[in-house]
Amino acid sequence: MNLELEGKSAVVTGASRGIGLGIARALAAEGCRVVIVGRDEGALRSAVAAIGRGDVTPFVGDVTEAAANEALAAFVRDRFGALDVLVGNVGGNRRGRFLDTTEDDWEAVLDLNLRSHLRSVRSLVPLMPTGSAITFVASIFGREAGGPGLSIYNTTKSAIISFAKILALELADRGVRVNSVAPGSIRFPGGSWDRRCVEDPEGMAAFVAANLPMGRFGSVEEVADVVAFLSSPRAAWVNGACLNVDGLQSRSLI
Repeated sequence: MNLELEGKSAVVTGASRGIGLGIARALAAEGCRVVIVGRDEGALRSAVAAIGRGDVTPFVGDVTEAAANEALAAFVRDRFGALDVLVGNVGGNRRGRFLDTTEDDWEAVLDLNLRSHLRSVRSLVPLMPTGSAITFVASIFGREAGGPGLSIYNTTKSAIISFAKILALELADRGVRVNSVAPGSIRFPGGSWDRRCVEDPEGMAAFVAANLPMGRFGSVEEVADVVAFLSSPRAAWVNGACLNVDGLQSRSLI
């Protein structure tokens, strides 16, 4: 399927590794001109080399800060004039039972998983014409209980799914679509699931048997392909949705 993304401009935040890098690679493969955003210049340059094709430019900045998002918007305006695709992938976690978590824990993850996206939208949406698309990377644990120790993660991922829905309603008259994706457990080199598989292969085999009906972890590419579709004109009637990309891992009926 031709996703009709040739020549479109795109920004992917949190794109130096993992799912963000995979999304940038998928968009570049479809002909997008992509700006990848992250805090580590060396990691971003390695990401550009790993993508290895297309028009991919690194932008060094911490999108949890309003000033960095304003600088990103100025960079995009100077480079492209307008922005067709925004993918908010920045995120993180601090595990711990709620009574053991601190205000600093909550502030840090709220900044990563929620406020960074609010600030990016505030700065970049004025550059987005009719036909543009925004996609946020959430989690199946934004749609259902993730279990003890995940109060911060669950709360913030639920919040970004909710934000995406309301933002879709508010931007509909501008012709800008907003969706989110909810990945399940995704394994990639250097990621937390990969580390656990190396450290505890028997335990992870038991986890897969109990939680992943398709018998394996998901891949970055499987998430990236869904995001590329949602970012494209071929998904013109998909708006305000949250799509699971989880191989049946989730248990929610909605």
